[in-house]
Amino acid sequence: MVQATPSQKTGLKHHTLHGQAAPFVSIRQGNVMKCMSAPAAQDQHAFTNEAREAVYQAIFQRRDVRGQFLPKPVPDEVLSRLLTAAHHAPSVGFMQPWNFLVVKSEVVKRRVHDAFAVAHVQAAEMFEGDKRATYQTLKLEGIVESPVGICITCDRARTGPVVIGRTHIPSMDLYSSVCAVQNLWLAARAEGLGVGWVSIFNETALQDALNIPKNITPIAYLCVGYVSHFKDKPELESAGWLPRLPIQDLLYFDSWGQRDDQQPLVTQLQHDAAVAAQCGARTTLPTEDSLC
Repeated sequence: MVQATPSQKTGLKHHTLHGQAAPFVSIRQGNVMKCMSAPAAQDQHAFTNEAREAVYQAIFQRRDVRGQFLPKPVPDEVLSRLLTAAHHAPSVGFMQPWNFLVVKSEVVKRRVHDAFAVAHVQAAEMFEGDKRATYQTLKLEGIVESPVGICITCDRARTGPVVIGRTHIPSMDLYSSVCAVQNLWLAARAEGLGVGWVSIFNETALQDALNIPKNITPIAYLCVGYVSHFKDKPELESAGWLPRLPIQDLLYFDSWGQRDDQQPLVTQLQHDAAVAAQCGARTTLPTEDSLC
């Protein structure tokens, strides 16, 4: 029996250089994509270059979508893949504390939107001056426009009071549920779907809108659907709300607050951050040799 190669299994072409897999870094200059090979030994457990690059593409091109949703329905087979990806998120103690509440009813969406609207007005009053004016111009949800809403929750008592890995940090179950959010979000981007995380709710109001028991914690209400386009940058960055922080300013070595800008890792991080920014800004399909 002939064994299929990783490339044959994935249907993707596998680039090699001197017998080793050759990862490629893509940098855009105007409309020209320059692909520079970066030869490196590839671990036997690593994905093919194309499969690996697709993961990074999903990460860099993921966006919080609010206003670009299309009325196109999301097929159940696609929705199933998203939920399956979410269900395979890491969870402390393998407790899998999440539930997935799928919302398609227009009546229920309106209830959720009403809960948002109340909190939205309250939130605006928490900012001052220009920040408040900017906040009031932002579209911060697509609850009614998106074909599907998904509320991911956390059942903190799912496997009992004592959970491996949660014995000393009780919030680890909440963090586990957030991992499910991220899995779903990246899978959605790979499927061409937009996701918008709406967090401007009074928790009790959201529980009431969705009939969620008081002992179940809502983690994220996600607006999900096909979109007209993905923005080049996160909306809050484009709106001037906040910039993306330089990653080298967030890096310490061995002890909190201890920086060392002479470390080779810092130079590499600066390079990769520039590549990530270019990858996130792409609006065309990737070439077969590009990172993004």
